[in-house]
Amino acid sequence: MNMQSFYPVIMTDDPQRLSAFYQEYFGFSLTFSTDWYVSLRNESGSQGFELALLASGHPTVPKGFGFNARGVILNVEVEDAAAEYRRLVEEAGIRPILALRDEEFGQRHFIVSDPAGNLVDVIQNIEASAEFADSYRDGTG
Repeated sequence: MNMQSFYPVIMTDDPQRLSAFYQEYFGFSLTFSTDWYVSLRNESGSQGFELALLASGHPTVPKGFGFNARGVILNVEVEDAAAEYRRLVEEAGIRPILALRDEEFGQRHFIVSDPAGNLVDVIQNIEASAEFADSYRDGTG
């Protein structure tokens, strides 16, 4: 398969509300916006990142599948998780679901929730413990 793009589409009751959250706190910009669908893009990184938001009750959603997103964690990798924790939690007042901590498997991270209840895990890769170092297939552990 030769993919041209790959990005999550989160179904929600309020695409505009989620759009405002991801624009304000995660640096996304609008690329397309209607009352039922919003496409966002963050130009960070070498190719940028995309996120779309879809009204769960829209007719394009197959019958029986129009549920708000649940059980998904959106990972956002950053250079400095502690700095982002200060910015998002301490300064902006977003309630942490999981406070900033280091994990033996090679992450410093914290988790917040967007207004629809989707989890956003803000991650900085750090050195893994010896127990987990061999689990990394590319030798980065």
